[in-house]
Amino acid sequence: MLVEENNKIIEVRGIKKPDWLRVKLPTGKEYAEVRKIVSEHKLHTICESGNCPNMGECWGAGTATFMILGNICTRSCGFCAVATGKPLPVDLDEPRRVAESVKLMKIKHCVITSVDRDELKDGGSIIWAATINAIRKESPNTTLETLIPDFQGKWENLQRIIDVAPEIVSHNLETVARLTKQVRIQAKYERSLEVLARLSNAGIKSKSGIMLGLGETEEEIIEALKDLRKSEVKILTLGQYLQPTPKHLPVKEFIRPEQFAKLKEIALQLGFRYVESGPLVRSSYHAEKHLF
Repeated sequence: MLVEENNKIIEVRGIKKPDWLRVKLPTGKEYAEVRKIVSEHKLHTICESGNCPNMGECWGAGTATFMILGNICTRSCGFCAVATGKPLPVDLDEPRRVAESVKLMKIKHCVITSVDRDELKDGGSIIWAATINAIRKESPNTTLETLIPDFQGKWENLQRIIDVAPEIVSHNLETVARLTKQVRIQAKYERSLEVLARLSNAGIKSKSGIMLGLGETEEEIIEALKDLRKSEVKILTLGQYLQPTPKHLPVKEFIRPEQFAKLKEIALQLGFRYVESGPLVRSSYHAEKHLF
């Protein structure tokens, strides 16, 4: 059953998702073509690994968010569907394969993300830089957004991303300060804010995202938005958290679309240049619109 309280839908065990969270299964010729390319080139996408509800829409439009450095993460965040464990060795040929696929798919705006590779001294930043450079070589007119980890606060690794200067660099805060230890376990709220501040101070267009429905209050959300603005973040995504498996954190609230609309207005008033806010919004949703 669903219980309504303060404009929110509160989760009770055994409930089904509200109507506004239903999406169609991915179909169509364009979707099939993208899936074929991803499979043939042995690529990982966060679309699949993260169980993204927008995969049908994005792949149907001939776009995808590539996930580099494998599909096994060294972190065990309570919200994330990506597998946790000991990653395979770094694939030095991956930058070339990703770049060839971007060219083959004729992608105009490419989004790249990765698992956390905390076991590596460089945190995977060398492969990050090589992938960006390879895409630019093969597809010089393609713009780039990178959704990066925090590199454990090892700033020489972050500097490699800054040096290759993607058009947008995103790092997600994911949740409010109070819930960070529970939701992101190995991450730190202040460290993420410093990542974003360093990007902004280097002249990079910075972006971040927050999931709602984990038990945060509106006041805590607004405080997090203010913290992001202090780090000069210009682009924001707000979306509904959806529990990927029974082993992950449960959904505490299903936030109504009108509440997302309200938070969008608050964020714009705080000075964000572009805000995507809605139940099905994810980090790379409508990413091509964030170039301004």
